[in-house]
Order: sequence, then structure tokens, then C-alpha cells
Amino acid sequence: MNRRYFFGTTLAATAASQVKTKAASDQINIAIIGVGGRGRNMISDFRPIPGARISHLCDVDQASIEKAMAIIEKYNMPRPQIVGDLRRVLDDKSVNAVSIATPDHWHAPAAILACDAGKDVYVEKPPSHNIREGRLILDAARRNNRIVQVGTQSRSRPSTLQAIELVKSGKIGRVLMAKAWDVQLRDHIGHKEDSPVPPGVDYETWLGPAPRIPFNENRFHYKWHWNWHFGTGDAGNDGAHQLDIARWALGVGYPKSASGWGRKIFFDDDQQTPDSMNVTFDYGDKALIWEMRIWNPYGMEAQDNGVAVYGSDGVIHIGRWARRWGYKLFDKAGKLVQHYDPAGDGNSDPEAHQKNFLDCIRSRKLPNADIGIGHMSAIHSHLANIVARTGRNVRFDAGTETIIDDPEANLYVKRVYRTHWGTPRML
Repeated sequence: MNRRYFFGTTLAATAASQVKTKAASDQINIAIIGVGGRGRNMISDFRPIPGARISHLCDVDQASIEKAMAIIEKYNMPRPQIVGDLRRVLDDKSVNAVSIATPDHWHAPAAILACDAGKDVYVEKPPSHNIREGRLILDAARRNNRIVQVGTQSRSRPSTLQAIELVKSGKIGRVLMAKAWDVQLRDHIGHKEDSPVPPGVDYETWLGPAPRIPFNENRFHYKWHWNWHFGTGDAGNDGAHQLDIARWALGVGYPKSASGWGRKIFFDDDQQTPDSMNVTFDYGDKALIWEMRIWNPYGMEAQDNGVAVYGSDGVIHIGRWARRWGYKLFDKAGKLVQHYDPAGDGNSDPEAHQKNFLDCIRSRKLPNADIGIGHMSAIHSHLANIVARTGRNVRFDAGTETIIDDPEANLYVKRVYRTHWGTPRML
């Protein structure tokens, strides 16, 4: 752990926890920013938590708003205000917090604006579109004394917490290496021509500070993940979860280098981001291997997304079996000695991460997936993408959060913005 990381998380955390702010009432008004698939899930996740009230729905697509309202009506929830402009939410003093589930390119701009407006923030993973944006969110959170929780739910999942505790207790001996993988079958999206913006879509606001390019269905609803202007590929999508767990288990911060490769080798379609990756992060005395294949249906180690933590005396697998999160512990002979499956034991809490966020709004303590943690983990997703985009290995400077002696690679540490009210300041 280097000096900048220590002061950027540990000491700033103390300052945030000690700040004197007006205590939140029992009811916390939450605005959902972006009510596509994940945003609609957030409505369901916050709904059963005492004191949580969805006060606003904000989206630029009327069709998404209608689907979100169907959930509100299904559960007979109080009718929220409907807005299309994020700034109206941030200007509303009744809003205590925002939950950001936009495309990746809006995560950091929206989170920074929210912090500066005095709102606490739940932001989906990855919290940033690039390395520099993550640092800007962290700085905004600290200077405004805001709670910022990143949507890496494993940080609050009971089974994962138990697995990490086993690792840290020495159950598998000296921890040497971890492997994180995302091996699943994604859709082939084909090729589509640019087309007119659909009725009911404010495409200008959807683009935000990203460069203006024509509307295309293969860059819109969910498919934006695979376009570099708006997404971070599956390294930043599902990979953000596994890389975070693996880094957590290893107990490491910044990597010294990232080496390997990433490219499209299977899909012949409009996806720009890789469908395959194999990148190793070196920390000196430990290593993390990241493997991604989003073109096969058979998974790896009986999981589509998982983590293996290797020690001198055994290994722990953390992931999902039969769509239930748990872990498997193996001894040094490879014998399965423990399989934790939370089914039926009352220890699986899908809203635990949201509960932790609301608890921290009230207590002003840092949440389980504080932005300091989320930024550090997201750096790994971004470095894997930089390796893929440059086609070469990179060395990382922890002090400046830049690539060493590689001007071309450093172009990807930031991004190019157009002139827009959402463009982050202090670039």
C-alpha cells in the first residue's frame, strides 16, 4: 500500500466519518438516475428496505420510464417525480441520495455532480469510464464529505465475506495468487447501420460529455457496453465484480504492471471491445490473473464468473453454483473440504449492499464498497482494457496513476470530452 493510496482512503475515511452533518431522517429520498435494466433492479432492491423512498426517476428514454413505473405500480409504491434532466434532481433539496445506473460514460460525471450538489451516491460498477475519472469521483466525495458506495455487491454478501475471512485467517496458508474469470456466452449483436433517434429518446442528453456520434441501436440499450465511447467491455461490466473480489482476497492495492493480451477472436459484429482476454497483474510478491471469454457456454470450474484464491495450503473458489453465491474450500491435496451454499439458511441477503449504503448515510461511516475501494479495483479493469487496446504490456505509476514511459497508453488513462455541462472539472 503506497502513501498516496493510504492517505486517499484511510485518512480521508476518518475525516469523512467524523464530519458533522445534519442527520438524515428515518426516510431517505433516493433518485434513481437511469432506469434501464439495472436501474429497474435498483427500484426492487431499495423497495423493501425500511426508510428508503424512491422519490425521483430520471431517464432520457420514455420507454424505460414506463417500464420503471410499472414496477412502482406493481408494488403500490408512492409515485415518484419523473424527470429527464439530472440537474433537476440535483437542484431538489428534498433528494438525499442518488443511485446511478446509467451507461458507464455517465457514471463519473453524474457522481461528481451529485457529490458537489451535496447528495450521497450509489454508483454502479465500474464507477468510472477511465482511470482519471475514478480519481475525480474520489476527490469529489472527500472534499464534499459524501458517502459513495460502488455497486460491487460482493462487498456486502454474507457468503463472500465468510470466504474472505477464511482467506485472511490463514485457512489456505500463505496467499500467493488469485485468478478471476468471466467465462460466459454473450449475444452476437450483428451489424447495424446508423439510424434516426427513436421517439421518446433525448439522445443529446444520453450522449452527455461523450463525443457526438450518430445514433445506432448497437450502441444503445445494454449494447453500449461493447463500444469504447460509452462502455468498458466485459472487463468493466461483469469483470469488475470478480477483479474486486480477487484483489480483496489478495489484500493488494495498485499493481506494478499489467501484461497479457485482449482482442476479438470470435464475434464478427459491431462490438469494439474484446471478447477474449488474459491479463496478469503483478504486485511484486503476489499476482492476479484475469481471464475472459464471452463466447462459450460452458464456464470454468462449473461457474461462468468466479474467483480462485491460491494459497500454500489450499484454494478457495468464490462464485455461483446453480445461480446461488457461495464458496468451496479445497485442501492442498485438492480435496473438497467445505462447500458453503446459502440456500435455505437465511444467510443470503440480496439487499445487503443497499442496506449498508443507507446505514452509512445515517451514520456517516464509509460504506463496504467505498469509492476508495471501488476506484482501486476499477483501475484493474481499465488497465486490462489498455493492454488490449495498445497490444502491449504496461507498467503503472501508483503515485500519479499513469502509465510509465508510454505516451500512447497514457491517452487511455483519460478520455476526450465534448463541451457539455456534465464534463468533469479539474481534469
